[in-house]
Amino acid sequence: METLRTLWETFFDLESMREALPEMLTVGLRNTLLLALISAVIGTLLGMLLAVAGLARTRWLRWPARVYTDVFRGLPAAVTILLIGVGLAPLGLAWWGPNPYPLGILALSLIAAAYIGEIFRSGIQSVEASQLEATRALGLSHAAAMRLVIIPQGVRRVLPAWVNQLIALIKDSSLVYFLGLVASQRELFRIGQDYAANTGNESALLLAGLCYLAITVPLTHLVNWVDRRLRDGRAGGPEDDDPVALAGGTALPAGGRGATHA
Repeated sequence: METLRTLWETFFDLESMREALPEMLTVGLRNTLLLALISAVIGTLLGMLLAVAGLARTRWLRWPARVYTDVFRGLPAAVTILLIGVGLAPLGLAWWGPNPYPLGILALSLIAAAYIGEIFRSGIQSVEASQLEATRALGLSHAAAMRLVIIPQGVRRVLPAWVNQLIALIKDSSLVYFLGLVASQRELFRIGQDYAANTGNESALLLAGLCYLAITVPLTHLVNWVDRRLRDGRAGGPEDDDPVALAGGTALPAGGRGATHA
């Protein structure tokens, strides 16, 4: 009972939570979402470029993409953030002053790109080779077939994995505090850590964890719902995976590719 009482007083002090909640909602939540969303957009764009480069026919594109992916997936996120945030700090001071956010966003984006690139590459490779052959037979160039048919299908197939990486990015945003944050720049974890240090009670850190759950759990259920809708739609008609329809043409008749019109 003594252990349970100590646990409750250390992590479930409602008064400490109530004291930290306003700042977490007005400052921490805003900064966490800012870091995660901007990094997710940049990381997704870079990741798509990496995926395309990793599938390129020329080794001068494949090898740099492979090296980049191996390096940024192999390094701990904290090390990458410190390397970029501290190593490029003189440039950051010259360009935008003592604001660590741009370098933090850059580091998070580079990390996310390595993982998202692999996610997209696996999704693109999962599309049947016959899809590409069919679009080429219709007269589309390789680039057009990839852009209009193969890549959209591959991205749709890995949507849940992409969201899982977004969730990881939201949690990794807590590491930006390594670069030093002023009061208005603190994210959820840093605010919880500061309150815990000032009060000697860990309840604010638990509250920060609950805030992360409030962001990530609905996001997970949302993407699962979207994935189910996409799967239901794909099963709803023969034109859903038809490369002609995906390329913007008229879907082939239900009787097969060799069917003729009367």
